[in-house]
Amino acid sequence: MKRFICLLLCAALLMGCVPALADTPRDIITIPYEELPEPPAGQHHYLLCCTDTWTDDHAKLGNTDGVILVTLDTDAHRIIFTTLTREMLIKRPDGNIGRFTYIAKNYGPEEMCKIVSTHFGVKVDKYAIFCMDDIQNIIDAMGGVYITVTDAEADYLNRYRISRDSTTPSMDKAGTYLFGGHAAVIYMRIRKVGGDGDAGRTRRIRTVMSTLTDKYKDATLDDALALLNAITQYMPLTNMTMADMMEAVGYCMELRGVTPEGYQMPTDEAMDPITYAGMSTRQVDFEMARDQMQRILFPDDYID
Repeated sequence: MKRFICLLLCAALLMGCVPALADTPRDIITIPYEELPEPPAGQHHYLLCCTDTWTDDHAKLGNTDGVILVTLDTDAHRIIFTTLTREMLIKRPDGNIGRFTYIAKNYGPEEMCKIVSTHFGVKVDKYAIFCMDDIQNIIDAMGGVYITVTDAEADYLNRYRISRDSTTPSMDKAGTYLFGGHAAVIYMRIRKVGGDGDAGRTRRIRTVMSTLTDKYKDATLDDALALLNAITQYMPLTNMTMADMMEAVGYCMELRGVTPEGYQMPTDEAMDPITYAGMSTRQVDFEMARDQMQRILFPDDYID
């Protein structure tokens, strides 16, 4: 009897060590890529991504921790920055469910473009993938970026031990500083300050992108070409030809002075926290997300 009781106690202890079963995610309904309409004339989409690595390795991409859809709309005269959360669950190319952050690494950037397209209902086929070292070098080539930080963000950056000369003036407390490339990358990666997690990280990415765009609102064509030359030195993986890039420069010149609009997709309303494959992630109502994306891209078509 004692042996039986001991076995029961051991079994109970072992059961207590077993992690809770993962939640069952809802089915993900997507739109077949071949059924997606082409973007209307004047609307141009580019998917820009940053991996979680400091160096480039084309054969072994890192996770895409920062993903932003840049939309240049020369007809509506709009610049739209839409950040995509890395934590969302999507339908992988093999039909199974997985996290968005792993797609480029495991299936390639072309498949990541298709994931964005089929899940959000907007056809995207142009991409550029950078590592963190590329981003910091590009920001340095642009002369740095002015960023306004909170006390909590300043404290985090100081504890991270960014170098004293990586901001001007040296980082102290809340205020506006000129960030060098390395400090700007660290700032964009913050997600443990403010309590908003990955949403805070994507918001900081949009902040830097918008500030850099505003910095070039009076750029000449020579300025734009000089910037393109600097960027192409640090563009390790892209399907954009030089003609594509020159075309994008032309769109940017048409949109000089336009104040960028920033959005997070999916929105909080379209996401629910879920534990899946041992990870905290988000399941998404993609039907709602597609409707929200259409409202962002074509606001005049909707009357609330």
